[in-house]
Amino acid sequence: MQKKYLFEISTPIGLKVRTTQGYWNLIQIKHPEVKGKLLLIKQTLKMPDLVTKSRIDKSVLLFYKKINGYWLCVVTKANVLDGFIITAYITDKIKEGEKIWGN
Repeated sequence: MQKKYLFEISTPIGLKVRTTQGYWNLIQIKHPEVKGKLLLIKQTLKMPDLVTKSRIDKSVLLFYKKINGYWLCVVTKANVLDGFIITAYITDKIKEGEKIWGN
């Protein structure tokens, strides 16, 4: 049985990122600050201000978008062409890591 995705978005780095409704619900429970911000999550993946690679796990990419003085961060796990969302949260600073896209 094929999973039904809530969305699958192509990012500017050539990576397709997806998530299911069930997993999105879990993210909103863990990080209530992103509840109701699905459109912003999608915009962050589609048009990020910055994309970095995790220092610890090189297959983890962090997509950042500046919103009202804070950063929306969408954390993804990726292989060569596709990936999925691990989590999303709002933060006041960018984590250290190799910049792979953006200013």
